[in-house]
Amino acid sequence: MPTVAITDYTFPNLDIERSILEPLGIEIVHGQCKTPELLIPLVENADAVITQFAPVNAVVIEAMKRSKVIVRYGIGVDNVDLQAAQSRGIPVCNIPDYCIDEVADHTLAFILATTRQVVPNCLHIREGKWGLASDLTQMRTMKDQTVGVVGFGRIGREVVARLKAFKTRVLVFDPVVDAATIQEYGCEGVNLARLLAESDIVTLHCPSTAQTKKLLRAETISGMKPGAIVINLARGDLIDTASMVDALSSGKWSAAAIDVCDPEPIPADSLLRSLPNVISASHIASASVRAVRKLRETAAMHAAAALTNQPLQHIVNGVPSPV
Repeated sequence: MPTVAITDYTFPNLDIERSILEPLGIEIVHGQCKTPELLIPLVENADAVITQFAPVNAVVIEAMKRSKVIVRYGIGVDNVDLQAAQSRGIPVCNIPDYCIDEVADHTLAFILATTRQVVPNCLHIREGKWGLASDLTQMRTMKDQTVGVVGFGRIGREVVARLKAFKTRVLVFDPVVDAATIQEYGCEGVNLARLLAESDIVTLHCPSTAQTKKLLRAETISGMKPGAIVINLARGDLIDTASMVDALSSGKWSAAAIDVCDPEPIPADSLLRSLPNVISASHIASASVRAVRKLRETAAMHAAAALTNQPLQHIVNGVPSPV
């Protein structure tokens, strides 16, 4: 009987995956593996692997004797060594078309929460006070803001579609999208330095790659507009955490709203848990009943396709579909 190894998951159970795979005669084995040492015995004899956050590195991939596919529960694949999988001829698939609306909605929620000081004013009332909780200069009108969108894929474009209702000026940086396409969405394509220098709000929607890790660090933050707001719902390592804390503490940034951080969870003693100009969430922007169901169904169907000789979709590491 072929097996699918699910390395880790944050769902209450695996009923959805079982409902798709078990009728096909495919067995599920699973764990909550956080280290390569725990992963290797789980995946070494599996015919397919589904992973969420586990570190599927080169050592783990080398131990896979039979795997026909590695599937990531999610859009980003930074916890999987794509090159190691490619060298073994193992396709890696993601789920690029789930949670687009959820993350775009959450981005706007964060932008509005910071520009309209929603959280400080709510806490102000809970403390028995009345009136503005912050300086009037912190209450911003969206129409007057320039928003810089870094990454113009599915989510970035949905964020822009929502921003149009607020009549903001939008700058976009994405080196793999041509200027004409960006212009079609009513935005201006610019380089990163200009986007950072002119944007009142910077929102990140790019993957974590060698080129984007620590995209916002002391050097690039120094070129940002004073009092900028930064939104990150993409990957925590796009921002150098120490530089973020410095920018927030010094007033270089007026606020940040983050659903992701490096590391996760945010350490208990981190200032990001206590600074008054930070809104934080625990990597939950993608969450909705609809999105989670689609994520799990699609991941299971990718694995099923690999084990029933069907064409694979959404391969991200250049290995051709075996069918």
